[in-house]
Parts: sequence; structure tokens; C-alpha cells
Amino acid sequence: MEYPSRIPGLVLVTVLTLAATTVAAAQGGAKLPKCDSPEFRRFDYWQGDWDVTSGGQPAGHNLVTLEEEGCVIHEHWKGARGGTGQSFTFYDRRDGKWHQMWVSNSGNALYLTGDFDGTTLTLEGTTPQADGTRLLNRLSFHHNPDSTVRQYWETSPDDGKTWSAAFDGLYRRRQG
Repeated sequence: MEYPSRIPGLVLVTVLTLAATTVAAAQGGAKLPKCDSPEFRRFDYWQGDWDVTSGGQPAGHNLVTLEEEGCVIHEHWKGARGGTGQSFTFYDRRDGKWHQMWVSNSGNALYLTGDFDGTTLTLEGTTPQADGTRLLNRLSFHHNPDSTVRQYWETSPDDGKTWSAAFDGLYRRRQG
């Protein structure tokens, strides 16, 4: 799968800009911003050690941790069929959006951006296909009243006219 060269470049520029800002503030004695405002804490419900099912069948295990002094939610996925992957999800105070960067052990990647609606974070992004078309991805993470989390992933090959379920997972905290 090929990705536009500008996406990794944008990610690199963002990381370097944040690093430079942090170093400059630290050297100048300026107080560094923190990630402790309510907006940064809205997705904390996804933190935990989870057993994940889909359609009632085991789908995998997910360890989701809070890193970088509460600024990054780091996902460590192990699928029931052997696949693995990691994501970094964060709130960017500059654009007021949530972002997720995902990469799997097969080299597939997703770059997603979104917002909260009540207790649901919905992220969207585009994946270029080998034939030159685009696949839209929409992932929703809903915090259920029983403290489980539902992740619903949909894809659209026709610019959002129709959507198909790619994954419907239920996260339950591991016991023990």
C-alpha cells in the first residue's frame, strides 16, 4: 500500500515543531503547557488492559496506556489471529481536534482526525488504494454505561455514499 509522501512529512514536521517548542521553552525557563485540561482527559476511558471480542468471538488483546505526562494515549494491539499494531492518539490544542496514527506489523497505516460527540470519539481518514482510488475510514469509540468500550470501524469506497462495517469490537477490562 502506498501513501502520499506528504503525510509522513507532515507527521515529521509536527513532531519536530513540538520538540523544538518544548526545547525552546525549557531553555528559556518558560512554563511548558500541560495536557491536564478536561479536553485532554475526554478519551481516558480507553486506558486499560482489555480483552476484545467481535460478534461474541475473541478478537484480541489491547493494552492502552497514557504516556508523555498525559499527552498521548498509546495502544498496543495483539489480534487473536496473530496480527499486531500500535497507535498514538492525542488531542492537539492548536486545531482543537483528536488525531490517531496507527501502524500494523504488516506496514499498514492509518492517519485519522476527529471530534467527540457526547461519549463517542469519531475519527476519520483516507487510505489510498493500489488502484489509485481512496478508501474512507471512520472509527468510533463509544464509552458504554457498563464501562466497556465499543469500537466500530466502517469503510467507504465511494467517498462516503455507502459504508460497510470493517470491525465491531467490544472491549472488556481483563480480570485478574
